[in-house]
Amino acid sequence: MTTNPGTTRHTFQRWAPPPPKAPAELAAFIDHTLLKPEATKAQIETLCREAIDNQFYAVCVNGAHVASARDFLRGSKVQLASVIGFPLGAMAHRAKAFEAELAARDGATEIDMVMRIDLAKSGEFTGVRDDIRAVVDAVRDQSIVKVILETGLLTLEEIARASRAADEAGAHFVKTCTGFSTGSATVEHVALMKESISERMQVKASGGVRSFEQARSLILAGADRIGTSSGVTLIKGASPTAGY
Repeated sequence: MTTNPGTTRHTFQRWAPPPPKAPAELAAFIDHTLLKPEATKAQIETLCREAIDNQFYAVCVNGAHVASARDFLRGSKVQLASVIGFPLGAMAHRAKAFEAELAARDGATEIDMVMRIDLAKSGEFTGVRDDIRAVVDAVRDQSIVKVILETGLLTLEEIARASRAADEAGAHFVKTCTGFSTGSATVEHVALMKESISERMQVKASGGVRSFEQARSLILAGADRIGTSSGVTLIKGASPTAGY
């Protein structure tokens, strides 16, 4: 896996550390996240500094901040993720593909895209797959793709079928929630997602992760990454009152 945000080729290797036994061991699983619309460049710099200092796996930011985050992370091993079609997913797949291409060009080594939730609710999983594939193709050999299902809006059958569609489209991860809609990451949903994908894929749990114990339970259920805005608090073993 590339270790320098901003490189032009990204080779995905399926890897995750052993389940954490103590809060500090959670750091290697964390995508340190700041997606609030009012986030400033100074706050993005702080986010990146915290990720470097605490050895988090990645930071996750909105597309407008990718280039700045790339510069703040330069020389570190922290990966850089950008959200795409966020938070609704209700955009034309060509628009998502173009947004992903721009993010990859600016240095995003990981792309967290929101799928077409409406298509999943309508049972149109060929459309779900095609929407995802457009993004995968746009950033092939540059960035890995995580597909946000927004599990709080889906039935168990829809979660399973959407996970399989993401697999068929060539995505690298399925992810639970945006943190901007209904529901949060649950053990049941993570386990179902893990069961529904091939061994080459991984799972990211995000949305409402509030404690080390909760994060560990999600990892034991099958999560390979944890998306949270409270990473610093979590690795200290504390429970934040709010978080992505």
